[in-house]
Amino acid sequence: METMYYEVVNIDGDYANLRRTDIESSDLKLVARAMLPAEISEGSKLKYEMLQYELI
Repeated sequence: METMYYEVVNIDGDYANLRRTDIESSDLKLVARAMLPAEISEGSKLKYEMLQYELI
């Protein structure tokens, strides 16, 4: 599986908008907070690998 890197752009209730940082992209990905580490905040950096998000 491919490893992808994201930044948390904003948090809106039970969802967070993520922007991919390892490639040039302005698209946002809407992800349920239940799928993300509990301690994230806006600006947090995440690694997505093996169907899991990890705070870096």
